[in-house]
Amino acid sequence: MPLLRGAGVATIGALGVLALCLGMTALGRGAGESYAVFLLPLSGELGWDRSSATSVYSLFMAATGFFAPLAGHLFDRFGGRLVYAVGLGALAIGYFAAGSLSQLWQFQIAIGGFCGFGAALIGLAPAQAVVSRWFDKGLATALSMTYGGLGIGTLIMAPLAEYLIASQGWRNAYGWYALVFAVLCGFVLFLPWRRIAEGAPGNPRRHIAAAGRSGPTLKAALKTLEFWAFFVIFFVTAVSIYGISLQSVAYLVSGGMNEQQAAFAFGTAGMLSFFGMTATGMAADRFGHRIVATSSYGLTVIGIGALALVPADSTGISLVIFIVCFGLSMGARGPIITTLMARRFSGSGIGAILGAANFGQGLGAASGAFFSGLLFDLTDGYTAAFIGCTLAALIGAGLFWRVGTAPDPD
Repeated sequence: MPLLRGAGVATIGALGVLALCLGMTALGRGAGESYAVFLLPLSGELGWDRSSATSVYSLFMAATGFFAPLAGHLFDRFGGRLVYAVGLGALAIGYFAAGSLSQLWQFQIAIGGFCGFGAALIGLAPAQAVVSRWFDKGLATALSMTYGGLGIGTLIMAPLAEYLIASQGWRNAYGWYALVFAVLCGFVLFLPWRRIAEGAPGNPRRHIAAAGRSGPTLKAALKTLEFWAFFVIFFVTAVSIYGISLQSVAYLVSGGMNEQQAAFAFGTAGMLSFFGMTATGMAADRFGHRIVATSSYGLTVIGIGALALVPADSTGISLVIFIVCFGLSMGARGPIITTLMARRFSGSGIGAILGAANFGQGLGAASGAFFSGLLFDLTDGYTAAFIGCTLAALIGAGLFWRVGTAPDPD
């Protein structure tokens, strides 16, 4: 078990904590990402244009990012029991309500607001804080596996959503989502959260957190150029990914693929993102963050180009290239950024600091998703969106070479 040896942890507890964080991230964000499958049924039944339909997802991502600092702060102050229970409860309420709605503003509140808030509370901000207290030298690898929950969630929830919509309709599909989150809300109340929050013996971040002192506060971090560099990297990276991912199912359907095949392609890309994030984290631990991140951005650019060629390619090669390259790069930079930030800003306020940085990701995801839909409505195509997302990826790659104050992983 090299991950555990590298982290100085030899207990089943570390694996259990990792599985918990991965699972919660997978469910919360996976349900949100599956909105790409709901996009066409909602638009068709309720008469929405593309920018209106994508505004619901944009608000979901904006809320996820906006509430991430609050999630980290609440976790630092009150612990995981309250944070996860409230988050799962909000998701259950939001999806239960969505099954009976008919107006755009209602979906924006239920899915965009309630579900975005809930996804933030069970998402990466508290998970990052927990994992950083359980793993040390293998931190990038452990965090990449936590981020991998985004990919696993997409793999599971996207095809499941397509099956539920096809067999029971989108309203009942949201009802099943609500039931799952309600059951999980009861489950997390009985977990040993005090022990989970303490971390592993020998982990330096455990002692800092336990003492409730040392290390920079969020206010101090906001005054540093390093924090804002990471924030901007999160933003432009999210623009490049979410400007594509939400629209990919609709784009593939418009290119002649049926909805089941398009959902499967989207889910497969999500599955590959787990392996991409894990491999990227392991490589960053060994080779350093700049080269690894740049290579990952290269895969994003190749994937976008391949997607643009899918309608004109009868061989299916472009589709395979898109799934592989884009899938392997989805979310792959997040673990690297989080690892560098955890080492640079280690302290009792790390949850709030990481949460604040994740606001950049949420803001970028919301912007990318919304403007891709808006550009489609204005130009009747996705070419402008593809170009914009490519430029965002290139900017992200360049910024990684400017982050020189935080050391590369050992």
